[in-house]
Amino acid sequence: MLAADLPLFNNRRDAGKQLANALFQLRLHQPIVLALPRGGVPIGFEIAQSLHVPLDILLVRKIGVPGMPELALGAVVDGNAHQVVWNESLVNALKLKNIELEVLMQQQLEEIERRRQLYRGSKSPLALKGRTAIVVDDGIATGSTMKAALRGLANTEIAALLVATPVAPLDVWESILGLIDQGVCLYCPEPFGAVGRYYSYFEQLEDQEVINLLMRADELFASRSG
Repeated sequence: MLAADLPLFNNRRDAGKQLANALFQLRLHQPIVLALPRGGVPIGFEIAQSLHVPLDILLVRKIGVPGMPELALGAVVDGNAHQVVWNESLVNALKLKNIELEVLMQQQLEEIERRRQLYRGSKSPLALKGRTAIVVDDGIATGSTMKAALRGLANTEIAALLVATPVAPLDVWESILGLIDQGVCLYCPEPFGAVGRYYSYFEQLEDQEVINLLMRADELFASRSG
């Protein structure tokens, strides 16, 4: 779908509500929402509340080009054995050595560990076996972060894998669809640019906001299940 007017969303919560409306039409087997922090959490919260399902996080970090952190060199995802996806053409163009890539990856693994302790504490990840995992982010640009997230779910025995995002470039979205069972992307504008241009308000989320949303989601789900 081409975007006629910008912005498309007031904020992440608005985008989440629009995505929730689209997902509500699907028949999903025991869905669980896995949000990519930080930006995916407000969107995941709205989806989880609409579908009355649990919300958890999927810890994945973009590996940025040195000096240009917004340019994705690759991404790494948390797990028993961490998974990494590199943008091989960019790695080759920059002529980065393996030791340089290892340092960049370790920096992001340290941030993943910090976030795990901060967001989860002693709480274990929710069980995924036999469920439909709905992986959520506030937008997809290069696709490297999302592809790393999907790779990290490869051995979790989930029943089905679905990606939900408000906006993504058409070619990137088509490449994502080849890796999943179902997908919902509200807009695929071309030319794409940056994710933030499709939001009126695209603030930098603080850790405490993420923690508050996760706690609130747990409380709401428990109250419905009790």
